Amino acid sequence: MRKVVLSALAVLLAAGVTSARAEDAVSFRMNWYLGGLHVPFYYGKDKGFYKAEGIDLTLNEGRGSANTVQVVAAGSDTFGLADSSSLIATAAKGAEVKSVMSLLNSTGFSVVSLKSTGIKTPKDLEGKTLAASPGDPLVQLFRALAAVNKLDMDKIKFVQVDPAAKVVSVLEKRADGLLGGADDQFFLIKYKGQEPAALRYSENGANIVGMTILTKEDTIKTKPDMIRRFVRATIKSWEEAKKHPEEAVEAALKVKPDLNKQSTLDQLKVDIELLDSKYSKGKIGMGAKEDWQGTLALLKQYRDVQTDKDWTAFHTNEFLPK
Repeated sequence: MRKVVLSALAVLLAAGVTSARAEDAVSFRMNWYLGGLHVPFYYGKDKGFYKAEGIDLTLNEGRGSANTVQVVAAGSDTFGLADSSSLIATAAKGAEVKSVMSLLNSTGFSVVSLKSTGIKTPKDLEGKTLAASPGDPLVQLFRALAAVNKLDMDKIKFVQVDPAAKVVSVLEKRADGLLGGADDQFFLIKYKGQEPAALRYSENGANIVGMTILTKEDTIKTKPDMIRRFVRATIKSWEEAKKHPEEAVEAALKVKPDLNKQSTLDQLKVDIELLDSKYSKGKIGMGAKEDWQGTLALLKQYRDVQTDKDWTAFHTNEFLPK
């Protein structure tokens, strides 16, 4: 009889734990469709890192960083993954959102081309035609790249195309290069059988903080413990994905079997490279003052961001493990 009572008690206790964890249901909106950048989150969920922190995580694909910021600001998702320029530009206009993890502290923004085109230095861009998308922050921040490297913008031609058509424009040689990502379009070209090249903004005087994880200001005020647990699980997920990238990709393939395994792995490895800047090196999620101040200065000058706020209005390190 005693064993039966104890067994029943164990079941009730287990149910109580499950119920408590269900109260911390968390949704995470990515910036785009599942790719290498998102693999660690799927890996962490698959390995139980979020569950161990009492987080019942739902992962949702996105439709661009700007849309993700808006979705989180509206309260439709708990957290979002978005580039710093979209976060800052939207928050500067009044959206009550803030970064709680500075995930990629170097941007993957690049001029991506066929290696045969010969674009090796910024000066090689003069006389070239570049494919870009309307409203893309890559276009505005290209002005910073041009200014730092003293390029003559009159000698660079831009053709406006839809995002999905940029790679096609380069492959069909209607453009010499495209404004895109070292972890994205670079590999789309590579796995079309061509040899790509990437001229990175970050290596040529125009670095900004890359991807951030953001949430609502209200969530920061009301659920700080939940955020700390989510951040811990995310750091663990990225740390383990760095150690076991192939295994991490397998976790993503369970969810989306039609992913190109090698391309996704290649993308992940580039994103791991982008975790650090020279100021934040070695600590996943930490936002360095120098990186955020520099980002804010570039956005004010080249993206017409209007704000008098300090960088700490857009990012906080308070939820990182001490």
